[in-house]
Amino acid sequence: MSLEAKKIYFRYDKKSPWVLENRSLTVSKGEHLALFAPSGYGKTTLAMLLAGYLQPTQGEILLDGKPLPTKGVCPVQLIYQHPEKAINPRWRLRRVLEESGQIREDMLEAFGIERAWLDRFPRELSGGELQRFCVARALLSGADYLICDEISTMLDVITQAQIWNVVLEEAEKRNMGIIAVTHNRHLAQRIATRVVDLSDNNLA
Repeated sequence: MSLEAKKIYFRYDKKSPWVLENRSLTVSKGEHLALFAPSGYGKTTLAMLLAGYLQPTQGEILLDGKPLPTKGVCPVQLIYQHPEKAINPRWRLRRVLEESGQIREDMLEAFGIERAWLDRFPRELSGGELQRFCVARALLSGADYLICDEISTMLDVITQAQIWNVVLEEAEKRNMGIIAVTHNRHLAQRIATRVVDLSDNNLA
């Protein structure tokens, strides 16, 4: 299985400059890829295209040679940097997790999610606590690919390490593909089996 961006061009409207031009990228299942670049090189835009949140102006996004499914739970899951933007503020957090599948006790324990938090609303938790829910939700979905867009940038060092350790362990067990979007070269080298630097224009 592979996730592929094929000769992608993207801009937000006809009068805007191109954000991405003639970009191609293939990620195999089980591969851990880091997309590295400073801000302004289209990392987040590419992540949203790969997850089906945006459609390319030209080119194709393919999963095993076919377009991403538009119904049901997508096998490519995107986790945002800011968890408060990815959770319905009117839902209790139990419902947030149940949206993707059955709640697993081992997942709650691995992320340090307290049972009492399940009955709370997003506004009652910190950003780091919410991010644990977002990552757990993506893993519970049974995804084949996880796109992590600067998911640990706003977190303390201990929470960063906890989240990445769980993600990498779960990915290893399930042979998941990981795409980590980051401007942190040290993190990219630590978690990835391949690093692509968008600022060098060397997508391949």
